[in-house]
Amino acid sequence: MAGTISRGIKAPIIRQGDDIVKIVADSVLTAAQEDGFQLHERDVIAVTEAVVARADGNYASTDDIAADIRAKFGGETVGLIFPIQSRNRFAICLRGIARGAKKVIVMMSYPADEVGNHLFDEDALDASGINPYTDVLSVEEYRKAFGYEKHPFTGMDYVEYYANLIEEEGAEAEIIFANHAEAILSYTKNVLCCDIHTRERSRRRLTAAGAEKVYTLCDILSAPVNGSGYNAEYGLLGSNKATESTVKLFPKNAQAVAEGIQKEILARTGVTVEAMVYGDGAFKDPVGKIWELADPVVGAGYTDGLIGLPNEVKLKFLADNDFADLSGEALEQAIRQRIREKEGDLKGKMTSEGTTPRRLTDLIGSLCDLTSGSGDKGTPIVLVQNYFNNYATE
Repeated sequence: MAGTISRGIKAPIIRQGDDIVKIVADSVLTAAQEDGFQLHERDVIAVTEAVVARADGNYASTDDIAADIRAKFGGETVGLIFPIQSRNRFAICLRGIARGAKKVIVMMSYPADEVGNHLFDEDALDASGINPYTDVLSVEEYRKAFGYEKHPFTGMDYVEYYANLIEEEGAEAEIIFANHAEAILSYTKNVLCCDIHTRERSRRRLTAAGAEKVYTLCDILSAPVNGSGYNAEYGLLGSNKATESTVKLFPKNAQAVAEGIQKEILARTGVTVEAMVYGDGAFKDPVGKIWELADPVVGAGYTDGLIGLPNEVKLKFLADNDFADLSGEALEQAIRQRIREKEGDLKGKMTSEGTTPRRLTDLIGSLCDLTSGSGDKGTPIVLVQNYFNNYATE
């Protein structure tokens, strides 16, 4: 009778140099023994990117960030566009950036950042008469229109916070507000795109508009600086604050870890599971309006069995349409038979209308992220069972 089961698995506190593959396998098998469950083919063992990067020692300092910024921008003025409002995700990076520049111009999107953190309520924008598609605001204009709003969850005024932080690092700070990338070019031709999922579009538009130097956060610490950690694909994207002077980068060995977990479990149990390293899922808070999408991808690394999208029929559609004249056992049997006979690709078919058109790694990663949480649950490992079962599975 059980469908999908998502089970958080406790693990030791992971330190640099730990064998993350062995720890994951040990933790899952110990939990199975203690709690009386078994592993099955195509179960999914997932581990959060945070502990993978920690075990690998993928850290960098604000000095390392500053050195890379100086190397790319020459230690002069740098324009940062579309940073998210985050003490954990961006503030520590901003310290390093400011340390490597003479002046930092931060262009914030309004009324909210890319992941849904609001500077102020949208109703205030409607009442202001300001056009968010065209108007570029100075701090003075912004304050006159919207005052000193604080983030509802963190209690921070990020405009003031980011300006003070830049000045603490010895750089001059200027804050402006706009929603089109090209606006920054009236202030500087040297730009660092700090947006996450729209970064390449921003880079393209700035380049076409005449920017001289354009980088994204993916380009900062994409290679080691003075022996630091790095991520060749994502650079500073997906990084988190570790200490007041260091960041933990997105894991650079996620694919190897996922494949290693699959091999380790197979060797120890004879069962072929799927495995993945997951980052932020995709959940929008209905009150704070925040999307949990600060990582560049949900699935940082995963085994081949997790490639693709679900191929599912909508039970409600079948019950209300194809088999509206059936009920009870006859209805159940008819639906089970239709599931067994479904086409290999239901894209565009009415029977799949309303099913979730997302990649398996995004769906499962989101489930895992919500299961493990980001606080003190102590379950950085998640075991997902029966995910690939359906109503017709015996």
